[in-house]
Amino acid sequence: MMIPKTLNIGSGKDFRQECLNLDKDIRWLPDIVYDLNYPMNWYEPKFYDTKRFGKVEIGKNMFEKIIANDVLEHIPDLKACMKSCMDLLKEGGVMDIVVPYDLSLGAWQDPTHVRAFNQNSWLYFTEWSWYLGWQGEKFFLEKLEYGLSALGKNLEEQGANLEALINIPRAVDRMRATMKKIIAPVETKGGHNG
Repeated sequence: MMIPKTLNIGSGKDFRQECLNLDKDIRWLPDIVYDLNYPMNWYEPKFYDTKRFGKVEIGKNMFEKIIANDVLEHIPDLKACMKSCMDLLKEGGVMDIVVPYDLSLGAWQDPTHVRAFNQNSWLYFTEWSWYLGWQGEKFFLEKLEYGLSALGKNLEEQGANLEALINIPRAVDRMRATMKKIIAPVETKGGHNG
């Protein structure tokens, strides 16, 4: 049986039939149980027994797309998670991420959230990937979209532009980042706001 070319990480209640679903919590019955707080060791083969696809080998450069819908805010070791996702994607593969925006109510009302995100949260996985020790590959931020709250939509109708809305508490609920894996020259220059 063909293994899907899309990996849905932190699948939980968002189990998708068309994807290979991965979650750390077995109670959601994902295809693969794995905790992305721990980096994947690529020096040994990764085989997983799945109910839907039989024995599955997971390897580098395997997936065309990774979906991370409302999961990254729950992961304490985001650096390890993002590195594993980078490794799992093929060159040109896309990571589609939905996260709570840091000025929203939803960002911190959930006690299982360990972080929130804003428009600068992607810099270390893209332009400043050298800071994480990434060499030869990184993400390119293709698109950033904002999901406005009722307040944000009301303010937009009154003429507020997006630049203003992203700085108003409670105006933006969520953010969607679409990032592509690219091959990049090794960088060693400094300069982060850290």
